[in-house]
Amino acid sequence: MSQNALPSITSTILETARGERLLTGTTVDIPLPQQPRRFYIHGWQSWSLSAWVDVERPLHPPRPPRLHPMQTDPLYATDPSHHGSWLGAVEFADERVLLLGALGTDAHVRLDGNTLRGHYENGSGEWLLAWGEETQVFARYAELLGERLERSKQGNAPRVWCSWYSYYTHIDEKRLRRTLDDLGDLPFEVFQVDDGWQRAIGDWEPNEKFPSGMADLAKRIRETGRTPGLWLAPLLATPTSSLCRDHPDWLLRDESGKPVSAGFNWGQDLFALDTTHPDVAQWLCETMRRVREWGYAYIKLDFLYAGALPGRRHDNMPREAAYRQALQALREALGKDAYLLACGAPIIPSLGLCDALRVGPDVASYWDNPRDDQLLHNFAIPGTRNAIRTTIHRLWLRPLVRVDPDVVYFRSRDITLTESQKRRLQDLALICGYKATSDPPAWLDNNERAALRAFLEAQPTIERLGRYTFRINGREVDFSA
Repeated sequence: MSQNALPSITSTILETARGERLLTGTTVDIPLPQQPRRFYIHGWQSWSLSAWVDVERPLHPPRPPRLHPMQTDPLYATDPSHHGSWLGAVEFADERVLLLGALGTDAHVRLDGNTLRGHYENGSGEWLLAWGEETQVFARYAELLGERLERSKQGNAPRVWCSWYSYYTHIDEKRLRRTLDDLGDLPFEVFQVDDGWQRAIGDWEPNEKFPSGMADLAKRIRETGRTPGLWLAPLLATPTSSLCRDHPDWLLRDESGKPVSAGFNWGQDLFALDTTHPDVAQWLCETMRRVREWGYAYIKLDFLYAGALPGRRHDNMPREAAYRQALQALREALGKDAYLLACGAPIIPSLGLCDALRVGPDVASYWDNPRDDQLLHNFAIPGTRNAIRTTIHRLWLRPLVRVDPDVVYFRSRDITLTESQKRRLQDLALICGYKATSDPPAWLDNNERAALRAFLEAQPTIERLGRYTFRINGREVDFSA
């Protein structure tokens, strides 16, 4: 859209009943009617910071840079301006909000002085410019995204027991069978096996800790009346994987031909797969079909940002469009009856293709880490405070997809969270309507086990009172701090 045509838009939108305009363009510049006091940062993927911040507060790039690919959009990681993926919003002194949001993928918005600037990385696209009360503005944006990208099927999310936040990678066949037995009649619909079962990141076959195989474990889970769940990170490969050694041509590469960094984890570098390579696309679908043949119907796909990293692809197409194409193929290979939870996932490009979406960083058995917050300015690091902050700021996504705030804790073993902090996390899960824990029943005393059961069985009435305040069955909850 021509920049010369834009100066009257803001003044016009203030006078309209609905307070919105649909725009089209590769770039749009929106002069603001007055100096804003806050900017809404929207992070790129599940773990990336989303929050309202003071426009006078400088933003520092998160550290260390080695983790940028797995925590934020690496294209914009060092941008000093207030900016957000796909959308940005400003709040004025009267608390009204002006939002500029892309209605497609591969887009970014930044605040430049007194101007909101949006741009598509490739070609032209639609934008919503909306003005008014915060909940109404974000609801309208969600409504239009749902029309363009579709909504996930609605309904209650399953109640999940997950192995990660108790055992981490220290899982084996015997330990999981014992935990499954210990669950007894606790009302979990899903028993999800997390990281630690695979041979390597990229080699999605059971390791020596699962001698009976994954199909046998799925059978045992089903015998308890629960749905078997499984964790994978299919768009990643590590140097120690046979996939990386045998298929170096499958890796996403930069302009110099080097493998694109997808971050660092599991004590080694991470590489991304080029999902547009025909052999990679076929392998991904075969992997999903094999998982379903084993008997797993609740699938958590993690570290999905790898499919949208900048790089030189086999098929020349926008990076987020390539990711969305890959996620569509994964969804179809899993089948419509599978439940797909996307994690570490680019937010807008995932809409309509997953049943649930993680919308914050990983929780942890501690509240926060001053080193990460104050020294490294890194709010994508696992931590309960980080998880609550970003999840609260993404509740506007609920009309589009089930939002996963991650697990809650009831145990007093191996944890430093206070009872108040654990309750804060539990309240957020009730608000989101997504109930999961990793607490092994053997770690719980009688009171903790009773509290867990009450949480799983709860069907509370939720009212939103303000940006950070809620009423749960008449009890007011405030997340402002």
